[in-house]
Amino acid sequence: MTTYIPSLTLPAFVFEQPAVSILLPVVCGTAIGYSISPTKESQRQYRATKQPPLHPPAWLFGPVWTSLYLTMGYTAYRAWTTGTSSFDPRMVRLAKQGATLYTIQLALNFIWTPLFFGLRRPIAATADIVALSGVTGYLAYVWGQVDPVCGWLLVPYLGWLSFATYLCAGAGYLNDWDLNTAGKKE
Repeated sequence: MTTYIPSLTLPAFVFEQPAVSILLPVVCGTAIGYSISPTKESQRQYRATKQPPLHPPAWLFGPVWTSLYLTMGYTAYRAWTTGTSSFDPRMVRLAKQGATLYTIQLALNFIWTPLFFGLRRPIAATADIVALSGVTGYLAYVWGQVDPVCGWLLVPYLGWLSFATYLCAGAGYLNDWDLNTAGKKE
């Protein structure tokens, strides 16, 4: 069980300000994505990598992740403000515990792109996304106790993480866990 760890948690003002809470994951996720793999390069790499069945077109990832980042930012704001304004000490504790989990899942989320596209390490990226899914599942459970809507708001994110885990592991497997040679073998 994770607890509230201030040194591993985003500052309270991030959760208290709706604009900051909502835009932080969008801005950081977008900045990391473009800095690691600009759109044309990532699309070329995506097309060159053997993909598992049911893989979506590359253009779909941007809108999906933007929607998910907006939702997770709103969820963070809602869970924090609901929980920390409660008179029930348990709700306050759960809101803060969730803030630590949220920060950890955000960090795991943000390092996936550098692992997969930047370093081209599908094993490390798969391990990261599995850990990310576990932390996010636990976060949904914790914040769902603070506000059931918050738990449900994280369900689409968990669904996408499940699909993304399949895509990540599938691409790793189909490319012999070596993305440096993806598209060069045949």
